[in-house]
Amino acid sequence: MITAVPTLSKNPLQRKAGTMLVVAFLGIFAVLLIPLPTFLMDLLITVNVSISLLILLSTLSANRPLDFSTFPTVILFTALFRLSLNVASTRLILLEGDAGSIIRSFGDFVVGGNYVVGTVVFLILIVIQFAVITKGQNRIAEVAARFTLDAMPGKQMAIDADLNAGIISNEEAKERREDIARESEFYGAMDGAGKFVRGDAVAGLIITAINILGGILIGSIQRGMSVGQAMQTYTVLTVGDGLVSQIPGLIVSIAAGILVTKAASKVDLQEEISEQIAGEERTLFLAGLVLWAIAIVPGFPFVPFSILGTGLILYSRRKKTPGQEGPEVEEEEDEGPQSEEEELEELLRVDRLGIEIGYRLIPIVDPGKHGGLLEHIASMRKQFAASTGMVVPPIRVKDNIQLEPNEYRILLMGQEIGKGELRAGQYLAIDPTGNAPAIEGTDTVEPAFGLPAKWITEGQKEQAEIMGYTVIEAPNVLVTHLTELLKNVSHEVLSREDVQALLDNLKKTAPTIVQDTVPGVLSVSQVQRLLSNLLKEQVPIRNLALILEAASDTFADTKDLGQVTEQVRLRLSRAITEPLVDKDGTLHVATIDPKLEGSIAQALTGAGQPGGGGVLEQGALGRFVETTAEILAELVKQGHPPVLVTRAALRPLLAEAILGAVPGSAVLSYQEISHLKKIDVISQIGLEGAAA
Repeated sequence: MITAVPTLSKNPLQRKAGTMLVVAFLGIFAVLLIPLPTFLMDLLITVNVSISLLILLSTLSANRPLDFSTFPTVILFTALFRLSLNVASTRLILLEGDAGSIIRSFGDFVVGGNYVVGTVVFLILIVIQFAVITKGQNRIAEVAARFTLDAMPGKQMAIDADLNAGIISNEEAKERREDIARESEFYGAMDGAGKFVRGDAVAGLIITAINILGGILIGSIQRGMSVGQAMQTYTVLTVGDGLVSQIPGLIVSIAAGILVTKAASKVDLQEEISEQIAGEERTLFLAGLVLWAIAIVPGFPFVPFSILGTGLILYSRRKKTPGQEGPEVEEEEDEGPQSEEEELEELLRVDRLGIEIGYRLIPIVDPGKHGGLLEHIASMRKQFAASTGMVVPPIRVKDNIQLEPNEYRILLMGQEIGKGELRAGQYLAIDPTGNAPAIEGTDTVEPAFGLPAKWITEGQKEQAEIMGYTVIEAPNVLVTHLTELLKNVSHEVLSREDVQALLDNLKKTAPTIVQDTVPGVLSVSQVQRLLSNLLKEQVPIRNLALILEAASDTFADTKDLGQVTEQVRLRLSRAITEPLVDKDGTLHVATIDPKLEGSIAQALTGAGQPGGGGVLEQGALGRFVETTAEILAELVKQGHPPVLVTRAALRPLLAEAILGAVPGSAVLSYQEISHLKKIDVISQIGLEGAAA
């Protein structure tokens, strides 16, 4: 059965937008070729002016350049439209000596019918547009395009860092990456679109000169006018035509300059300028005093300077009227000291997860601060739950006067599992390639991955991003460290209460599997141990229904949770290998020589028996683990996850040994990767070491 997929409805204008655009372009070519009556010429000139004003107002309302990402295309469209109108008006002026009431009004009213004045005004507009606005806008677009391109790697890495820390979701990361690509394309297109504006100004100047010369020749030779009369008639019309064309072009050029010079902001340009210029009372007051000082200078006009100076002074004083000194701060009632019983209970309380900070880091924990530590932790918990299926318990943050001022500790059940140093208000700059130019800052080590880094100030942030550094906020550094630690200890964090909550949540969508499995086949404690086994090797437990089904089926044959875990892993093999393959779907692995696998199996089987142990006696297993760790480290250097593949019977025992030496590594069985089509064996470990 075929079902229709509902689509979002569009308003009539959106549905017809594509057709309207095609008709508009065809109309431009029609204007170039077909003679127009004067009333239609007036209508098209009005449309041209309206479009330019609409573009300017849209630019002023944009919070960031990407809010008007179609601007380069719009510039091309308006330039073609103006040039087509120039051709049409030239045809009317030279053939009929009349190009409509608008052009005539511009020639008579705006410049008083004086063709010399009109020519001067027209040339001034050309100079303003060509030499000032267009040239400056082109230069800004060139620099912005280059800087945007240079900053792309740093911005991409910053997005990846935020995603890994849980600050943003996958959808938000995808949207930000698309914005970066669109931003680069936008400034590149603006760099080229500026050439159209510049060419439009040049074309307007040339067309005007040709029209004046052609009009004088036609008037004096074909229509019997004197040279002076022909010059007066055709020059006034031509200058009027030039003004009608260049004023909308000037407006669009100003809009282009505003758009490329505007920085990204949460408010529109009008509000931003008003806040930054007129928002400081002292500045307004001093400006008013300066205007009054100019007003009393002999020879200067007193009235305009005094009126404007008085207005600025009164406005600056009005912003400080009584009752507006600032928001009142509500006093919090003193709840009084805690009772002795509450203090004892507080001392006995042990948080599963906690963070202790030095006193200089207290500002980053401000609950009301956007982008503070608490907000980052909340985002990390959501991201961790989405990726692993485990809900991280609440994390208590408190200060500890015994720590160094910039130090922090991450605690599990009250015991330290990690620590580091932060600098509140500064940023951590990491060179991901090792080839970025040196930057001034305080040397340090990134705590999560042990990478060399520098603490830099906010003023250095933009420069560091342009130079290719990944720049991370101080709270984000701590949260990234916390996230990496949680990946390795999540099996210790998971409690029976957490498991029961997961089961209760699953019961809403899959009640049958929960009722059939818990507690009939597995107890809550057994489910906890099973999930902990999976989390210990960073296997996601999101598909809890599949895990319970596989465990229930296996429990009919064996009660050994280790064997049950291996069978569950087989059912989850696609979820296990998905984060380990590259973008081409290839899994890069290290393997073990079959003879060595046999020796390991013999040694493990014979352990504890007289004469048992086989080939791997006398610490040979330890040397094997060291060799494996070196090979897995080489995989990481090549940009691949550290993955070792071995026999299913050996997998759990080798995983226990290797995870201690290489945290975050994956030990898989051949059965768990059987569904993959592309497997690249990077190295094979033999009896004498590693054979590439």
